[in-house]
Amino acid sequence: MDRHPMSDAEAALGAELGAVRPDLTPPYATALPGARAAVLSRLWRGFVHEPLPWVVRREAAAGGGGITLRLADGRRLHGPPVDPYGTDEQVGEVWLEERSYDRPARLMSALAVPHSAAFAAELDHSVASLALSRADQPTAAASPVTSWEWEQLVVDGHPFHPNCRSRPGFSVGDQLAYGPEHRQVVRLGLAPVDDALVVGEWPERFRDGGRVLVPVHPWQAAHVLKCPLGEVIEAHPLMSLRTLALPDGGPHVKTALSARLTSSVRDISVYSIETSAIVSDFMAEVAARSDGLLHVTRTLGAVTAGSPDLAAVLRESPETYADTATGERVVPVAALGATGLPRSASWLADFTRLALTVCLRLLDLGVALEAHGQNLLVVLAPSGAPRRLVYRDLADIRVSPARLARHGIPAPAMSGRIITDDETTLRRKLFGALITGTLGATAGSTPVLREALSTAVRDLPRTADLGTLLEGPVPTKALTLMRLSPERPGDIWAEVASPLGRNQEGPGALSAR
Repeated sequence: MDRHPMSDAEAALGAELGAVRPDLTPPYATALPGARAAVLSRLWRGFVHEPLPWVVRREAAAGGGGITLRLADGRRLHGPPVDPYGTDEQVGEVWLEERSYDRPARLMSALAVPHSAAFAAELDHSVASLALSRADQPTAAASPVTSWEWEQLVVDGHPFHPNCRSRPGFSVGDQLAYGPEHRQVVRLGLAPVDDALVVGEWPERFRDGGRVLVPVHPWQAAHVLKCPLGEVIEAHPLMSLRTLALPDGGPHVKTALSARLTSSVRDISVYSIETSAIVSDFMAEVAARSDGLLHVTRTLGAVTAGSPDLAAVLRESPETYADTATGERVVPVAALGATGLPRSASWLADFTRLALTVCLRLLDLGVALEAHGQNLLVVLAPSGAPRRLVYRDLADIRVSPARLARHGIPAPAMSGRIITDDETTLRRKLFGALITGTLGATAGSTPVLREALSTAVRDLPRTADLGTLLEGPVPTKALTLMRLSPERPGDIWAEVASPLGRNQEGPGALSAR
């Protein structure tokens, strides 16, 4: 097996760590093997289930003996079976011909497919950063109270992306200071702008006479804008890293952060600022049709200096929609696996029913939510029972004027990427996030997800959208292929078998031998 002590990225991060937080050096080294396995597991899932052009055939050995990928150059890549909805599996090694690999970056380099060198560097960084995140966790933590405290429990990042913790351009000091899993307070700068586009209400606390004060992430100020922070405010970083919660239950502020995190460079487009109030008002009206089961965090105000590198959005805190005085909690779905939260079979069925009821209802009306574990939150009763949903960040929803018209709902007065009547696009947007990223990741495996879905769908209206979900295959983002296809902008999609087992076809389907 490939067992060198540390890769270059791992050693470089370890050296930095020794300079700024030497107390974390031993736990970092201890965390590296598990981080390698976590990233390798995500990478192997992509190899098995995504339509990679250099994989010509996938063969499943009888009796669960693993999967062999036949490559276009004649080589064979072999590893264990992969559950497309599994989050608890750990892949310790895979074999390329006669050599085994336990390092995702070295495996990617050995494959030598187009763009593999750059992706290998990202994978190496993801491993090192994930080990750092795991190393900096308290042995005993107080029970979370606020939604941002729940968010900071999400240590491993995206459950299926090999770049789950890749933060290129962030030093160790940056990660420790700004990563939500490191639980620090972040000091945002307030940049004065004379000629800003303001949409909605921009509070007086973020104004200086006739100038607008734009909240700026300190990494953005140092590395992109190259300016001092000036006046600052304190905030708590959330899962997306660029969005932060202001103290004392204040609103959330989404900042521009022109760094590549997992797949995308996280800035704020002028388009999203210009349309923010229209989309927010429209979604508040649509959510009102959910019989109280869905709330949308409204956009309070948005501002841009005419550049995606200097912009900000203020939106309601999700806690606005939880009655904390009676013991209700609002928890991001990605944090549902945290210790102390109930996830019994009956609980999961209830949550699945709630999520499908709300999201399919909105899809039928004409709105496809990107309901993954970061955007979707659940309001829990004091007993832990799921009561309602809260959705945030409206920048990537899709809206169908034709579907809206069938229900007598006026379409929002806007154009651009949000607006589409394409059925495939609408269903991919919802199911690609909800089934894999939310329900699958919460269930943790196909058998558990199958049981929850089988129970939940019994009482749902038999719409055409539900029919496509039941029959499968299910769309999911081809996260590995996207990183290996820098020449192709936007999302690339894969298909995995329906967890209900009614259709086993799709690019990841295997031929048994």
